[in-house]
Amino acid sequence: MIPISAVTHSFSGLAWRWRGGNMDLGGWHGSLADDLVNQLLLSRGVAREDLERHRRPTLRDFMPDPSLFRDMDAAAERLASAVTAREAITVYGDYDVDGATSAALLIRLLRDLGVEARAYIPDRLLEGYGPSGEALVRLAREGSSLIVTVDCGAMAHEALAAAHAEGVDVIVVDHHKCPPELPITAALVNPNRLDESDEAALHGHLAAVGVAFLLAVATVRTLRARGYFESRPAPDLMGLLDLVALGTVADVAQLKGLNRALVAQGLKVMAKRENTGLAALIDASRLNRAPTCSDLGFALGPRINAAGRIGDSSLGVRLLTTNDADEARDIATRLSMLNDERRAIEQAVQEAAEMQVDGQHNRAVNVLAGEGWHPGVIGIVAGRIKEKTGKPTLVIALDADEAGNGKGSGRSIAGVDLGAAIIAARENGLLVAGGGHAMACGLTIDPAALPRLTDWLDERLARDVASARATQSLLLDLSLNPGGLTPDLVTTLEAGGPYGVGWPGPRIAVGPVRLVKCDLVGTDHVRMVASGADGRSFKAIAFRAAASELGQTLLHGVRGRQLWLAGRARIDDWGSRPAAELHVEDAAFAD
Repeated sequence: MIPISAVTHSFSGLAWRWRGGNMDLGGWHGSLADDLVNQLLLSRGVAREDLERHRRPTLRDFMPDPSLFRDMDAAAERLASAVTAREAITVYGDYDVDGATSAALLIRLLRDLGVEARAYIPDRLLEGYGPSGEALVRLAREGSSLIVTVDCGAMAHEALAAAHAEGVDVIVVDHHKCPPELPITAALVNPNRLDESDEAALHGHLAAVGVAFLLAVATVRTLRARGYFESRPAPDLMGLLDLVALGTVADVAQLKGLNRALVAQGLKVMAKRENTGLAALIDASRLNRAPTCSDLGFALGPRINAAGRIGDSSLGVRLLTTNDADEARDIATRLSMLNDERRAIEQAVQEAAEMQVDGQHNRAVNVLAGEGWHPGVIGIVAGRIKEKTGKPTLVIALDADEAGNGKGSGRSIAGVDLGAAIIAARENGLLVAGGGHAMACGLTIDPAALPRLTDWLDERLARDVASARATQSLLLDLSLNPGGLTPDLVTTLEAGGPYGVGWPGPRIAVGPVRLVKCDLVGTDHVRMVASGADGRSFKAIAFRAAASELGQTLLHGVRGRQLWLAGRARIDDWGSRPAAELHVEDAAFAD
C-alpha cells in the first residue's frame, strides 16, 4: 500500500502533506475530543500555553480596547454627539454582504439609542463602488448632518472632499487597504491604515462589520460616560453579533484571533433567531437547524449578495433591519429568487470566460474580458476560475458603464497580494479606479488599456505566483479507514472551529478503499460509494468536479484499484439515522 506521505502527484496534481501528526483512527470508538481538538489547534499555529483560550473563543479573551485604533475615539465622540443631539444620520454602505451587515448593525444600534438612521446603498451598476460625491452632497442637502460610510470610503478622496465642501461630517469605517494620503473625514477608522500602530494592525483581518462592531462598543462606552443611560437601557451589543458573523464569513475574512471569537459567538446569537430578517432568510434557505459557518458562506450570504449584484441593492439592509415578519418573509423570498437568477447568469459568464483560459498561455494572472458579461457575477466567476487554474484571476465586463469602461473583479491565491498590485496599477495610470486586499480586488479600466494591464501584472506578479504555486499542496490533518468515519468524529472535528479562510477546516484522508459505485448527480457532481478492507462503506461526493482531472479519473480511470479519498467529513442526515460522509476534494492511488 502506498502511504499518504508518498503521494506526490494526486488526481489533482498535488502533493499531500501532513498539517499535524499522522493518526490512525480506524479502530476508534471512544472519546478523542481533548487530544484531537488540541492537535487541530496546535497545527493551526496556537501555542500550547494558549490552547484553552482558543478551544472556546470568547470576546472576553480576544476583544481589544477599541481606543487602540486611530480615530476610533473621535468617531465614537462624533457619533455619540449626533445621538444626543438627535441629528439626521445616514449610513452609507457597500452593496455586498459585508456592507449590508455593517450598515444594518449601525442602524439597529442607533435605533436602540433612540435615533432612526437612514440607509443608503448605491446601485453597483449605476453608481459603482464606494461613495460618490454626488450622492454625499445630495444626502447632505436632504438634511443629513452626519454620514457614516461602511465597507467603503478609505480611498474616496474626491467624494469626501465634495462632502467636506458641502459642510457635512463623514465618518469612514473600512477595512480595505489605504494609500498613504487619507481623504478628508471627521474620522477614518480602518485597521489597515498605513499609520496604524503595530498592535492595531494585527487586527487587519477584520471585515468592515467587525470594525463597525468595535465602533458600536466605543460609542456606547462614550454615551455611558456622558450619563446617557441613566434614564434608558443600554443596547444589547451582543445581540448584534449574528450580523457580525454573517458579514465576516461572507466577506471571506480570515477566521483567526478576534474574528474566530466574533463568529463563534455570533453563530450562538443567530441560533436564537432574534433578528426577524435573518430568521426569515434562514427559512427561505430551507435550513431546518441552526446555521453553521458553512451556511453563512454558501446559503445566507449569496442570497443577500444577489440583491447587490443583479437586483435592488437596498434589499439586504432592509431585510436585516426590519422587525416586521411579513416584510421579512417577502424580502427573503425575493432574495432567493434573485439568487436563482444570479446562478443562471453566473453560469453563462463562467462558460464564456473559461473559453478564454487556454489563450492565457503561461501568464501569471488570468485576465479574462468580454462584452455583455453581467458585472454583478464577475467576482464569483473569478473565484471559480481561480480555483480551477490555481492562478490569480481577473474577470472584466467590458462596456459596463456609460463611459464605455470595463468593470473587473479579481480573486487571488495564497501568497499573492492581488489588491496591492491593483492599487499600484492604478497609481501607474493603468486603471481608472481600483483597490482591494490580498485575496480580492475590484477595478475600472479603459478597454484600450487591457493589453498593458495584462503585461504589467504578468511582469509584477510572475515570481510571486510561481513561488506560491510551487508550494501548493493538499494539507491533511489525519487519516483513517472507513470504520473511523463516524458522526462522533465529525462532531469532534467541528469543536476546533469555526473554520474558514486563515483557519482551515480539517481535511482527512480515508482509505484504502475501492469504489463500489461512481456516477454523476446533477450536472457536474461526482457521487460515490466507497468500501474498505474493514468491511465498512460510506457515501462520498465531489462537487463541481465532473469536468476536472479529479472527476474524470474517478469516473473512468479507477478500474477497481485501491484509493485514498481526501476531503471534509460531514454529517449526512437524510436517512433514518445520521451517518458520516466525505466531501471529496482530491484522491490518489493507494496500490
